[in-house]
Amino acid sequence: MGNLRIAIDGPSGAGKSTMAKLLAERLRLDYIDTGAMYRAVGLKMSREGLTMSDEDREKRIALMDSTDIDFEGGKVTLDGEDVSGLIRTPEISKLASDFSSLAEVREKLVKIQRGIGERKSVVMDGRDIGTNVFQDAEVKFYLTATAEERAKRRCKELKEKGQDVSYEDTLADIRKRDHNDSHRKLNPLKKAEDAIEIDTTSMTIEEVVDEMIRVIEGRTA
Repeated sequence: MGNLRIAIDGPSGAGKSTMAKLLAERLRLDYIDTGAMYRAVGLKMSREGLTMSDEDREKRIALMDSTDIDFEGGKVTLDGEDVSGLIRTPEISKLASDFSSLAEVREKLVKIQRGIGERKSVVMDGRDIGTNVFQDAEVKFYLTATAEERAKRRCKELKEKGQDVSYEDTLADIRKRDHNDSHRKLNPLKKAEDAIEIDTTSMTIEEVVDEMIRVIEGRTA
């Protein structure tokens, strides 16, 4: 049947990356973390002192033209630098959400993502994979969970990495990002009509992945 493209969308903290990685491992497919790509862009924009202002638009376009983002051995590289540990902070998360609304950013990264899907079978997660990047993906999922559960997960993750964060601040950040992602003009976060929705709030990681495997086997049998 050619390349198998599995699209996984959903709000921040719904477990997309965790589930996508495990799913890719079980299916022996390549995992592409598109959220990490946008976070890397946010990091680079911040380092270069660029903002969302119209005055910086030409500089942003030039910066994107010279930006290389790749995945090597489970690590995220930005222009050859391993930035895996630098892009998982609340500050970079917000920048990723902000800059992902810009056409010059999305056009460059979507082009890279589509090119990957044309070359090989992949599991790809993000905000608009099933609705924009791979509208004709063979299988689409939409993972969600309550804002409170997602904030609890994110807070636990950040604390395990040694970051001093509060549940209240994390919940506020989750809710703000939900609003930004679902209300942006360009490819807002939404469930594709043909996507299978899975509420992960009360499910274990294994239960979610098992359910996804059942769906995929049913679609590709």
